[in-house]
Amino acid sequence: MRPPVTHHHPDRGAARRPLRLLIVEDEKRLALSLAKGLRAEGYAVDVVHDGREGLHRAGEGDYDLIVLDIMLPGMNGYHVCGALRAAGNEVPILMLTAKDGEYDEAEGLDTGADDYLTKPFSYVVLVARVKALLRRRGRSAQPVLRVGSLAIDQGARRVERDGAEVALTTKEFAVLEQLALRPGDVVSKAEILEHVWDFAYEGDVNIIEVYVSALRRKLGAGHIATVRGAGYRLVAGD
Repeated sequence: MRPPVTHHHPDRGAARRPLRLLIVEDEKRLALSLAKGLRAEGYAVDVVHDGREGLHRAGEGDYDLIVLDIMLPGMNGYHVCGALRAAGNEVPILMLTAKDGEYDEAEGLDTGADDYLTKPFSYVVLVARVKALLRRRGRSAQPVLRVGSLAIDQGARRVERDGAEVALTTKEFAVLEQLALRPGDVVSKAEILEHVWDFAYEGDVNIIEVYVSALRRKLGAGHIATVRGAGYRLVAGD
């Protein structure tokens, strides 16, 4: 069954069933408000208010995306996210938190979250982030980009270094993809934000440094060069 037709519908080319979202949020009024809004967008939405229950539902259900609060009873969002990734579950995860600071965001990214939104946030921004993550997950097959020892398969969202797969979050892949589309050229932070965050990001532009740092750890520091005051450049590396 196709999602209901609305002004803000899930991306064309999605499965015939409504895309399924799981909200794990202990603030019940917020959770129910988000669920109501996302259902109006045409998504099928389940809501739980406890971290352990969220982990169980995420493992048992076939979800297309999870909106996950960090401060949860039973098990916090970091642990839920880490447990899902350890089990091989690659569902896109958008983390919500009342905290604010680069350390917390870096911790969330280290556990495998794909994006991060600090409360209070605009509902419009949340929907934009959800759609961006779903769009990247469902993108049709595209060419494999090759830069030195790296092979970036845009369709499968898969990266290999010297033939060995490197696991990246959805957001890490999107940042790398923007660099790989213009190998050797300098790509500014503003350009990366424009294409990866879909104009919705309202935080510090320096969050890109967190993703670049994560990519360097996973791919090798020599693959991404910093051009001071200008941006980043993907090079052949070692």
